[in-house]
Amino acid sequence: MKKKLLFVLTVGTTVLLSSCGKAPQVEIDAAYTAIEQAKSVGANVYVAEDFIALQDSMSSVSENVELENGKLFKNFDKVKSQLALVNAMAIETKVKAEIRKEEIKLEVANLKMELDSIILEDQDLVSQAPKGKEGTAALEAIKGDISAIEASVIEVENFVSEDQLVAALNKATAAKEKALAINDELNEVIAKYTKHKRN
Repeated sequence: MKKKLLFVLTVGTTVLLSSCGKAPQVEIDAAYTAIEQAKSVGANVYVAEDFIALQDSMSSVSENVELENGKLFKNFDKVKSQLALVNAMAIETKVKAEIRKEEIKLEVANLKMELDSIILEDQDLVSQAPKGKEGTAALEAIKGDISAIEASVIEVENFVSEDQLVAALNKATAAKEKALAINDELNEVIAKYTKHKRN
């Protein structure tokens, strides 16, 4: 009877240890896949802080797996709970990245429309600007700057088509600043010339 009881206890303990003693590899692999999916849509670029937090959470899971693996009686219940959270975080981070990408696309599109309008205005102001000895040279330099801005607009379009949205946004923002600076400069020159002419 004692031998029978001992056998039952041994079998029961073995079943218990085998159910709790193995790392949940399927769930771990699923979590890594979810993180990679978030990264594939640019989460590491567009929502960098969220992505770092996601990676930190997965690092914590790995540490706890190692910790449990070092024990005689292993229990991965806490790890499984963490993995469920990591999966949820990964899905949320992926969605946030996709939303941010669309926001940037819209920002770039609006900047490009503004740029097109400012460039046309700058070109019109160039035609109105005074053309003296010094004025001609200055205007040629400004025309060169406007051409460079037009080239930047093409670069912005290329960045968008290559899904390099942050680069597109930075380029468009810098080009707009330059175009506005030219606009201010030309308006100031024309205003001074008009005032001097009246006097």
